[in-house]
Amino acid sequence: MPDYESTDTLLDAALLHVAFDGWSEATFAVAIRDSGLDEGLARGICPRGAVDLALAYHRRGDREMADRLAAMDFDALRIRERIITAVRTRLEVVEDKEAVRCGMTLFSLPHHALDGARAIWETCDQIWTLVGDTSTDGNWYSKRAILSGVYSSTVLFWLGDDSPDHHATWEFLDRRIENVMKFEKVKAQVNDNPVLKPFAALPNWVMGQIRAPRRDVGMPGTRHRGSR
Repeated sequence: MPDYESTDTLLDAALLHVAFDGWSEATFAVAIRDSGLDEGLARGICPRGAVDLALAYHRRGDREMADRLAAMDFDALRIRERIITAVRTRLEVVEDKEAVRCGMTLFSLPHHALDGARAIWETCDQIWTLVGDTSTDGNWYSKRAILSGVYSSTVLFWLGDDSPDHHATWEFLDRRIENVMKFEKVKAQVNDNPVLKPFAALPNWVMGQIRAPRRDVGMPGTRHRGSR
């Protein structure tokens, strides 16, 4: 089991320095010193140092999002409203916008880009799981891929948003989700159109043959239902 208590202790110490030194080895070294953790334990928690610590910070945000959503009457909302609420909640749990900005800088580097993409995928996978997605075919992947684009663009907008209560960000999010809904509506119209339906038959068949990864085998980029 992950050592969340020690990780959180290390993170809390690091966050006092991230704004000045970013998610760097210097920040990681100072976090070890200030947290009082044994260096061997800290290196065991984060073998790659600051990179793993930045990922741990992102995943802590995912856990806090899930905890907040669990306290809401989430199931009473429509799917569209659940997704908007989940994305908004994920941003609202962030107490230090600069830490996210530094994370974006770190994961924009070519040798860390895959880590960043996987972290966003994990967030969107968790959101869809909380929303109640039961797809097991290619739609499992397409839903998460589309939401990853929406989430990433919303985070970038949010980082530069200085409107009261981030009002402009929530309007931006609404527009992005509305674009997705329009796409889904057009897709449904194509499938229902007797003239166009034959052209969609092959892509639909291919999507139907794809299977979502099994939750019980811990596939990379996915998170077990109910895991922290």
